[in-house]
Order: sequence, then structure tokens, then C-alpha cells
Amino acid sequence: MPPETHSLPRCHLPPLPQGRAYRFHTMVKPAGARCNLDCPYCFYLHKTELLGHEAHARMDEALLAQHIRQTLEANTGDSVVFSWQGGEPTLMGLPFYETVVALQRRHARPGQRIENDLQTNGLLLDASWVTLLKREGFHVGLSIDGPRELHDRYRPTKGGTPSFDKVMRAARLLREAEVPFAALCVVNRDVARAPREVYRFLADEVGTWRIQFTPCVETRGFAQQAPARLPAAQQPLLGSERARPGHSLSIVTDWSVDPEDYGRFLCEVWDEWLAQDFGRVHVNVFETAVAQSLGLPAQMCTSGPFCGKALALEHDGSLYSCDHFVYPEYRLGHIAEQHEGDLAFSAQQVAFGLAKSDTLPGHCRRCPQLKLCWGECPKNRLLRTPDGEPGLNYLCSGLQRFYAQVQTDMPALRRRLGR
Repeated sequence: MPPETHSLPRCHLPPLPQGRAYRFHTMVKPAGARCNLDCPYCFYLHKTELLGHEAHARMDEALLAQHIRQTLEANTGDSVVFSWQGGEPTLMGLPFYETVVALQRRHARPGQRIENDLQTNGLLLDASWVTLLKREGFHVGLSIDGPRELHDRYRPTKGGTPSFDKVMRAARLLREAEVPFAALCVVNRDVARAPREVYRFLADEVGTWRIQFTPCVETRGFAQQAPARLPAAQQPLLGSERARPGHSLSIVTDWSVDPEDYGRFLCEVWDEWLAQDFGRVHVNVFETAVAQSLGLPAQMCTSGPFCGKALALEHDGSLYSCDHFVYPEYRLGHIAEQHEGDLAFSAQQVAFGLAKSDTLPGHCRRCPQLKLCWGECPKNRLLRTPDGEPGLNYLCSGLQRFYAQVQTDMPALRRRLGR
């Protein structure tokens, strides 16, 4: 392991009052944008060219040690979660993650609980990987977009071959070893049109009790231009043809989910979940909607009033405001030059997090579903409101439909919960 030196960055965060703690979460890209899949909808594959990275990106051990030490120093709560993503993080190989857990044990404070999660496409998972994941208590997010035909449509290997069978093999290995894993499903334009088919497949055949749905929303220039930075004059009005996929002048890619389809998708899956799986299957969008309806905090950053506590660390040590904002204008600094905790709570990052609420259009502030939505993710604020104000979320019409359904069903759901 690399030796500790006094020249390494130190944390300058001031002490907090008793009972309060510093908490933030960093999604690490140890292999950069390298991946063994070639998904056209992937928002990360283009980072190699955008950021000028080498083709064989790899985080070195010195930077890994700095990240782990700084994260454990700056997070003053009882537990710290480390997230390993990409690209494809398993391309780093098993020895890298053996080093990860060794460094975590070395730098953890007494009583500090450490968790790891790995987001993977599953292609490289085998018995050796599963043994490590099981032994070290990793949580796994396994990307799969539904049944074979829907999954393989946008998730081919670099050689153009289907990946479905390899992903299902990975799911079987994880199940048999009792490694906890979630099915991560990108709701693209096609997936959104098969709600019950996709949901039942994920819940019944993939065989996990945790499902995460992520809407696919990408502007046509997403490879080079940061999201939600379209000039107001270029933002189409809510409900216009340019505000939906498939039109020649649409602002989004053809594989992006249609807002109306997304609303129907969530409503139909919600109905199925309430009727068949409530209390058995954890669906991220539904769990946070129920929690917020009961007056509890949002469980997802996209549904909360503020963001900024989920950062992204590239393999070269550069820290960015968010996983979806890895663009030059959102670079916070380098962890070899400034402590990760100081960067996480810097004025630049605080302003980024508060902007989610500060820039909400009046249309959102007057919405009866505001406290379930909070304008969703800032990266999707691509439209103008009916009265012409910029910064409305692309998914607005679909989200309104879903949250109205949640509000309709909550009285009965409260009775089921005894609340």
C-alpha cells in the first residue's frame, strides 16, 4: 500500500454541533468510461473523448487510497457508503477490490460502519467475483432492461452481440450465493411501452426484491453539452412536438422515454405493485413516493428539494458535482490537491445543490404535487412552461399523472399501513 505522507491534502471542515454530522456520497469511476458494452443510450461512454482521458483509464492505488482516506475522514456519521460504477467497474479486476476493502479497514475510525455497492452489467461476474462480493458484503446493482428482446435492443457488447444471457447468468450466480442485488432498469422509449411485461419479468424471473427504474432522458447533444443548459429560446414548450422523442426537431434522442409513456408506465406498474407486491418488492420510485406522502424525507435525490450530496470521482482524481454532470464546467477540483470533504462542501457545490430548488419555475411551485417531485432531476429541466418560463422538467406531464395516482391511492394505502 502507498505510504502516508504529510503532503497529502487535509480536511478543513469546521466541527458541527453535537448530534449533527457531515455526510456525502461519491460515485467512483475507477475505470473511467471504459466498458465492455456499447449501449447507444449510455450517457457515460463519451466521457473519454470529452475529458481527454486515455483509452485504458485506470485509477492508481495512490489515488484510491486518498479517496478512501478522505471519504472516511470527512464523513463524520456512523456509516459510509462507497459506490463503484463506470463505465464498467469490474474491468478493474478482483485484486483492485481486494485492495479497496483492505484500505477501508486501514482507515476506518473505530465503530465506523462501511458499506460497498457495485453497479455492473454482469458480463464478467463469475464464481470468484461472487465469492468476494459475498465475503465482503457488497450490494450489487445489476443492469437489465427487461426481457430478452427489450434488453438486447440497446445493450449489445462491443462486438455487437447480445448480452442478455450473460446478464441472466450473473443474476443466477448472485441469487444462488445470496448476494443482495437490485435490478437496474433504464426506462427508454421502448421499455416504457411494456410496463407490466417488464415489471413482472424483473420481479419474477430476474428474481430480486429490489428494482430501480431510471428514465432515459438525453438531449441530442448530450455527448458534449451539459444537460439543462439549453438557452431559454431553444427550450420547447411543454406538450409541443419538439418536447417528445421521434420528431425530426426534437430536443431529445429517439431512444429517450416519451413523457406521456413514462407516466403510463409508472401508473401501470404502480397498480401491479400495489395489487401483487406491496411490502415484498422494493421499487425505488414507489418507495420514495409513499415515504414522502407520509411526511418522511425523500429516499432519492431526484425527489428531494435539494441535491449536491452525491458526487462523482473520475479515475484521474477529478471530482465533479454529480454523476450526471461530469462536464468541465462542473469540475470541483482534484483530490490530490484539495481534500474531498472540502470539495464536497465547497461554495461551488453548495450552490449547485441549492440551485435545484432556487431555479424551480413558478409552474412547479404552484403544482399540487410539488412535495413529491421538487422538479425531479435538474439534468432533465429542458422545457418551457405553458406561460413561457424556462427550466421545466421534460418528464413533467408524466410525473404529474403518476403523482396524482399516488395521491388518489394514499388514503387506502394509509389504512393498509395503519397510519
